[in-house]
Amino acid sequence: MLFIAMLAPALGTIDPSAINPAFRNRVPGVERTIRQDDGSSATFRHRMGTDSLGRDVYSRVIYGARVSLIIGVSVAAISLAIGLVLGLVAGYVRWLDGAIMRLMDGLMAIPAILLAIAVVSLFRAGLGAVIVAITVPEIPRVVRLVRSIVLSVREEPYVEAAIMAGTPTPKLMVRHILPNTVAPLIVQGTFICASAMLVEAILSFLGIGIPPETPTWGNIMAEGRNLFRIYPHNILYPGIFLALTVLAVNMLGDGLRDTLDPKMAGR
Repeated sequence: MLFIAMLAPALGTIDPSAINPAFRNRVPGVERTIRQDDGSSATFRHRMGTDSLGRDVYSRVIYGARVSLIIGVSVAAISLAIGLVLGLVAGYVRWLDGAIMRLMDGLMAIPAILLAIAVVSLFRAGLGAVIVAITVPEIPRVVRLVRSIVLSVREEPYVEAAIMAGTPTPKLMVRHILPNTVAPLIVQGTFICASAMLVEAILSFLGIGIPPETPTWGNIMAEGRNLFRIYPHNILYPGIFLALTVLAVNMLGDGLRDTLDPKMAGR
């Protein structure tokens, strides 16, 4: 999927935004003749058919991989960075623990999709707004994970010895506490990435995410839902790509968990 996203201009044989009303809702495999700039003509095959505006579904699915992966990776990176800082502070600084965790509990009390919809409504529709909207609900989960790790690690003898030796708090957290959070955060990041791609597809399907003219898997499925019974290919192909990508990311997370967990690695 990463190679597909990076090589989209080479793999996509036609502009994903090119509209041709005279050739709309065609089944996969249909051919049409395109006149070139030099006056010659070329035969083009729509591998995945066309949508209700005559746009090539194959090119839109290929370019849609870029948006989904960018959103997934961006949400995972931002939520892990913010959640790591807040989790370290909440787990180590006792007098800030209550305030931070009550704020996180308040965010977690709101369903993630509803919170994402509320955040998107505050900003102009676009890639940045969708990333922010999906990141906000994911931060509390990371904070709770990091806090639980910090609470258990700070009671270890080597941490108490470092405190008795007069190690400054920033140095103590970076050297002795932070390394213990790396493995769980890597695993959590893969699941956040998969969840972010699904939420983006939901928001686009509801028409409140990425603008409709931008090729995303959610937008493609949203555009084809009205004629799903007659032309199911408009939803089938982007749905397959989305499912395979989420499955691959989740399998990556499971593999990393088994590899980085000493108990699982011993088995």
